[in-house]
Amino acid sequence: MNWLEVHIDTTHAGLEPVTAMLSSLDVDGVVIDDETEFREFLEDNHQYWDYVDEDLSRRMEGLSRVTFYLQADEAGFAKLGEVRVALEALRSRGQDWGSLIMSLDNLADEDWENNWKQYYKPIEIGERLLVVPKWETVDPGTRVPLYLDPGLTFGTGDHATTRLCLAALEREIRGGERVLDLGCGSGILSIAALKLGAASAAAVDIDRMCLDVAYENAALNGIGKDVYDVRVGDVLTDGTLRAALGGGYDIVLANIVADVIIGLAPLVRGFLREGGLFLCSGIIEGRQAETAEALRAAGLTIRETHERKGWYACVCR
Repeated sequence: MNWLEVHIDTTHAGLEPVTAMLSSLDVDGVVIDDETEFREFLEDNHQYWDYVDEDLSRRMEGLSRVTFYLQADEAGFAKLGEVRVALEALRSRGQDWGSLIMSLDNLADEDWENNWKQYYKPIEIGERLLVVPKWETVDPGTRVPLYLDPGLTFGTGDHATTRLCLAALEREIRGGERVLDLGCGSGILSIAALKLGAASAAAVDIDRMCLDVAYENAALNGIGKDVYDVRVGDVLTDGTLRAALGGGYDIVLANIVADVIIGLAPLVRGFLREGGLFLCSGIIEGRQAETAEALRAAGLTIRETHERKGWYACVCR
């Protein structure tokens, strides 16, 4: 039996989000290389792996690395595609988690770079949406097609948090809404809102690459800048950006991480119209209570909470 040995290079701070991301994709048997505070991390996060070699911290001086193994078959290549896409989502969060470069031993990069695409297929979300990679030709039937380029995107629809947000959007969009997407990444959520009937959407991310990526994905769906406005900046620290975005939005979206959602909570009501909705996700198991407390402290009422694969989403008013 052939195996793929897969490495993800990160920092000490990136070990937890990387291993949590892998766990959400059902990759739980991992090996950790970490130069600093290795024992402390091991004690706090032992649930993310099956075994750890004691001399790992000496193998890669100055670098933290997560290693895992997949069978070199169709299922293994499909899982590589999922991991690659999820890594882009981590990069989009703008944290100091290192390069997040994924590499393989005993397999040339060009082999899996090309092979993973054949396993990225259209994804049905809820009752109405169909997320389609741009190279696929498909009859969406009665579903609303949402075309994306997975080679560019930070969020493709397959991650649990994105599915939770898309499903919530599908339930809440009635037509004619103004939508604000905070931490937009690929733009998948705000573009989906427009495809489902929203009248206009604004999107923001701290990563400048998102500006081009979101507009390119919008163009794939026939959406122009007349209804879709993408900006670069940090709404947590940039008052000028917040003023430019304004308020009165029917729906505000944030598929990020718990820490950022907690920071955003006091600002959300300033973006929303009276009675508007805040849909947030990216909240890993163990952080949901803390996040919910921050949302309530900011004057928001949590109307619904949904869970998928250890990730949580909240619908707030």
